[in-house]
Amino acid sequence: MASSALQISMVVSSRSSDFLGSHSFTATNSLRSRNVSLPGRMPGVCRCVSAPSAEETAFKTKVARNANMAKLQAGYLFPELARRRSAHMSKYPDAKVISLGIGDTTEPIPDDITSAMAMRAHSLGTFEGYSGYGAEQGDKKLRANIALTYYKDLGIEETDIFVSDGAKCDISRLQLLFGSQVKMAVQDPSYPAYVDSSVIMGQTGLFQKDIEKYANIEYMRCVPENDFFPDLSSISQADVIYFCSPNNPTGSTATRDQLTQLVQFAKDNGSIIVFDSAYAMYISDDSPRSIYEIPGAKEVAIEISSFSKYAGFTGVRLGWTVVPKELLFADGFPVAKDFNRIVSTCFNGASNIAQAGGLACLSPAGLKAMQNTINFYKENTKIIVDTFTSLGFNVYGGKNAPYVWVQFPGRSSWDVFTEILEKGHVVITPGSGFGPGGESFIRVSAFGHRENILEAAKRIKQLYQ
Repeated sequence: MASSALQISMVVSSRSSDFLGSHSFTATNSLRSRNVSLPGRMPGVCRCVSAPSAEETAFKTKVARNANMAKLQAGYLFPELARRRSAHMSKYPDAKVISLGIGDTTEPIPDDITSAMAMRAHSLGTFEGYSGYGAEQGDKKLRANIALTYYKDLGIEETDIFVSDGAKCDISRLQLLFGSQVKMAVQDPSYPAYVDSSVIMGQTGLFQKDIEKYANIEYMRCVPENDFFPDLSSISQADVIYFCSPNNPTGSTATRDQLTQLVQFAKDNGSIIVFDSAYAMYISDDSPRSIYEIPGAKEVAIEISSFSKYAGFTGVRLGWTVVPKELLFADGFPVAKDFNRIVSTCFNGASNIAQAGGLACLSPAGLKAMQNTINFYKENTKIIVDTFTSLGFNVYGGKNAPYVWVQFPGRSSWDVFTEILEKGHVVITPGSGFGPGGESFIRVSAFGHRENILEAAKRIKQLYQ
């Protein structure tokens, strides 16, 4: 009924236009009354006011932020590359951008391996084949096969091996194992997860911008002048030494003599080596594939590895860590027992489907298929090495690793990254993202389809000829 309409006086704020729609008002000292039909029985005043800002209304807990997180500089390297790549694609929507930056595999997982995972997945749909939680340390058969395949005659047993969801995850679990009171040493340049996880754990001081380093980390400079192996005599006391060979990002591989020096250094100083062998199957000469090829290493070294770059498991996620029973803390307690406690607390075990794939990887057919995939990437590597060499650059790595390390003397590595992206639509990785020792270098990944590798080589030649 018309009589039920209420005539109310409205006071309107400067932010009320969305609420009022197309109604217009005369700007006078008192706004003109207007008939508005609103549900209700009692007359009243409808007052539209500005909404408080998000800062004014955001609820804050009383929990202080982890101060170690605040020490981290910008974002993690590889998501930052992805962000810049996305921004570039938005700027040049018609360009075909080729990514040789993030070391992500591109070729399909071999059929023998995917078939085994498919069969395991299917069996989970049957009463006979279903299984739930497995052992946190990994499938017993898989652990035994890893020991037999990669550590035969090296004294490593099934019980020394912990199967995981990848080497990167185990890097952080090892940081939990060591705690916040240790001092770490790391190759410079190196895979950024070593340093960032150390910062998060509270092992470091603040970032020193003038030298691009965190306090309380020993940066072991690895450059062409020292054949990418640090001068160990210049290193102060370090509790934990992270060492990767074949190295990411430089592609260099430590010799037997060099690793013998490293093991002896650890023994002399009472240190523990964390040896990252994630690229060991790319080695084609007599360089050691495992730290345990060095006498005495079981007393001072942990080894981490992964199926990611062998079988294309970057998305499947499967790796392992070796903690020998001979490795002891200062009080004589076995390191493996504490790591087992960490794993049992923080991890429910690798996927049973992924572990079925791991077993297939280690079959004769699987090993052959993985080696074929590795050989394909190594052919890509040769194309990249030949490209930069023909242009007169100093080129390193690429022989025993899927990474090529190229020097641009006197130039900022991020400037080179931007130049190659803007002018060639190719993504590489700036060397400084791996530490101050990487400045003036870039890392080029060989993970890519052959046609993309060839096209990237063509564009780089056009850019620098």
